[in-house]
Amino acid sequence: MKSRTNLRLSATGAALGIIAALGALPAQAGPPTSSTPHPHPSSRTTLPLGPGDLPETRTTTTLQPGVTLTRIVRGNTEDPALHWTVEVSIPGGDTSPDPDAPPTALKDRASADELAADLRQKGFEARVERVRTPRTADYTGGTLGWRVRIGAYDTQSDATAERTRLTAAGYTGSAVYTGWDGEATDRGPWRVDVLTVDPRRFRGSLDASYGPDLEARETTSRLSAAADATAAVNAGFFVLDPKAGAPGDPAGVGVYDGRLLSEPVAGRPSLVLHDDARGTRVTRFTWRGRVTADGTSLSLGGVNRMPGLIRNCGGSPGDLPTSLPLHDVTCTNPDDLVAFTPEFGGGRTPGGEGAEAVLDAHDRVVEIRSPRGGALPPGGSSVQATGRRVADLTAVAHVGDRLRVHTTLLDARGRPYQPSPRTDIVNAGPELVRDGRVHVTPAADGMVHPDDPSWYYGWVHKRNPRTLAGVDAAGRTVLVTADGRGTRSLGLSIPESAAVARSLGLRDAVNLDGGGSTTMVTDDAVINTPSDATGERPVGDASLILPTRKHGH
Repeated sequence: MKSRTNLRLSATGAALGIIAALGALPAQAGPPTSSTPHPHPSSRTTLPLGPGDLPETRTTTTLQPGVTLTRIVRGNTEDPALHWTVEVSIPGGDTSPDPDAPPTALKDRASADELAADLRQKGFEARVERVRTPRTADYTGGTLGWRVRIGAYDTQSDATAERTRLTAAGYTGSAVYTGWDGEATDRGPWRVDVLTVDPRRFRGSLDASYGPDLEARETTSRLSAAADATAAVNAGFFVLDPKAGAPGDPAGVGVYDGRLLSEPVAGRPSLVLHDDARGTRVTRFTWRGRVTADGTSLSLGGVNRMPGLIRNCGGSPGDLPTSLPLHDVTCTNPDDLVAFTPEFGGGRTPGGEGAEAVLDAHDRVVEIRSPRGGALPPGGSSVQATGRRVADLTAVAHVGDRLRVHTTLLDARGRPYQPSPRTDIVNAGPELVRDGRVHVTPAADGMVHPDDPSWYYGWVHKRNPRTLAGVDAAGRTVLVTADGRGTRSLGLSIPESAAVARSLGLRDAVNLDGGGSTTMVTDDAVINTPSDATGERPVGDASLILPTRKHGH
């Protein structure tokens, strides 16, 4: 079940989480470990990060039969070439609660030179740096733009003091560590944790959980504890800003126990998990949805999301500014038709202008309400309409009539895909590895913002905490977290994430939600270091490794 509440969090568990966050594995994670360097089961090479002569250690623990945890630490504890600096910028997230919103930091060369000259006149040691980014499978790369930076400092506090002086002079900037820039010559360090599930020995269950309520957010550790999971990582992208929809709502496909509870961002990749850990794969889905009554059929715009708000876009024709995927953008459509299930909002639907057909557990209309929003009957559902779709809905929905909602996932070839009750699907992007080759797809998946190179710079090009997932040639499911936004672990760029996934032996791999969301839990303890200043971030859903099979099989 997705709504279990038998939490096992305690003061002891919290303390273990703190200890693990500082770099130690929890004592109850498994049998004694080996700290000598040795290859991960899926790999015979070191991580492709930094120069080849860097030290690397791998420590492997067996968590349960068929499940191993490998911690990889690569690089020097201190790289003398790295330092703190102040990057002059216009914050991109000052009107959004999303702490991962990339700053606006890149400009054309002439603008950067002009800004640097102004700063020098005011006594700042400003410099202009060109930013180049590598080519990917669907993006040409090259020069992204020019950035303006001030000074080189040994400590973050010194850089922060200079930023304070910059702010007093009327400019905006942020203290950044040059190890986050993504230079191939950096000597680290990096910390990567790898969960491997071998279906040949695994007798537990792979699962995905959104917690007791699809709309609300929960921490990965809480989702793990509620399911008595052996291990867990955060999963798909989700709505964080209330202006973008319902916080916690998956921003893309969400299938739980075979039920489609959130529609895909058209064509973006997703991770398909089965209870028995066999057949894990990366797949691109689209979908179609219909509402039917007495032979009349209406097209459906979404499932379990705020009408008119499409996070990450990739929805229907008529959505603005685009019906194509566009990451971290909320597209809008005033004329929308959205179906709701009991999993949303604790059985309550969102209110607002428009109309709503409320259905009982047998799909019969028991009420037409306007304005929309309110409680659902036990086991019931509803369909909400806004704008011009109100007339469409009220023309076919009448109290006492049966109104049916039909949703179908379509695979990359446009063929219907019917997940079984043993299947979960979480949204992701971009793709990283395909058929054993690095295959990074930021353009197709909406990570290229043509009018905003700073977004690509902050989200794709620079190093950040990352969560990755995929399957290797032996059919093992692999879940990976890489810490970042610190000096003790630099994080990964998206191209580096692909290279790491391939080096771990993944045949197919995809990027999951990262940044402050990146979290790995074993035995109720957070074992990585989440990057948010407030600690572990509540997320939309998580991928879980359970000790026993679900559904009695």
